[in-house]
Amino acid sequence: MSRTIILEAWHNFLAQSRRRSPHTVRAYVATAARLLDSLGDPNWQTLARIDAGTLRAQLARRRAEGLTNASAARELSALKGLIAFAREQVGHADPAPPRMRGPRVKKGIPRPVTPDEAVNLAVMVEQDASEEWIGARDRAVLLLLYGAGMRIAEALSLSGGVLPIGETMTVTGKGAKQRVVPILPLVRDAVADYAAKCPWPLTRDAALFRGAKGGLLSQGMVQKAVARARVALGLPASATPHALRHSFATHLLGAGADLRSLQELLGHASLGSTQIYTRVDAATLLDVYRNAHPREQ
Repeated sequence: MSRTIILEAWHNFLAQSRRRSPHTVRAYVATAARLLDSLGDPNWQTLARIDAGTLRAQLARRRAEGLTNASAARELSALKGLIAFAREQVGHADPAPPRMRGPRVKKGIPRPVTPDEAVNLAVMVEQDASEEWIGARDRAVLLLLYGAGMRIAEALSLSGGVLPIGETMTVTGKGAKQRVVPILPLVRDAVADYAAKCPWPLTRDAALFRGAKGGLLSQGMVQKAVARARVALGLPASATPHALRHSFATHLLGAGADLRSLQELLGHASLGSTQIYTRVDAATLLDVYRNAHPREQ
């Protein structure tokens, strides 16, 4: 069996059956390709027979290339998924992948920006843009991240069918799970301003946010615009598009939102993913205390 057939089947399974994001699919397929290269002449039976020792050897090779703990953990997850998939293909008696504990990964606490910094970022990317409609576009995208808590991929996957935007919007997140998010007037007006200035027809089935040549706007272009804006504003490197979503969650929690409601707004599958923001809020409060308490001066 050719390497190409295995990789195509794995790609289709991840993209269609598991509905993983394009970024995840690319990463998992690349991980599978490296494993197949090390096996020489792979087939489903070969993959199904892989044990923990083979996995350790593969990860050891990757660690020697400078792979971090976090990346190694992701690769192990991808390899386990591939082996489980292979075992299903051959009807293996034990469909579960080999048991193997991955490297410990310290979970970092997201660093939010302040409300003023979030708005200033959106204004700066608008002012820094090469064309007026591109500036309006980038501002609208960033305000959706901060004002509605969207992931950047969710915002860029919106179609012209969401227009005109009302007080709420249905967003399709990870695993094709849908949720309803409220839209602030500031965000609604920013999207409407972009739609009025965009030179490309925003039809119901076409992408809402367009690149300079009319194609789908890429995450990389938004990230580059934010990188330039944060330098101009003197903000830290942690002030990224994804930090705006973190800030949305942190500020809502600080204002009294409960975790269950926040879980729904963020589209988290489990409450555990949302609970990290309680640590963010505690860290923020500690900073405020240290900066304001007279005994800390």
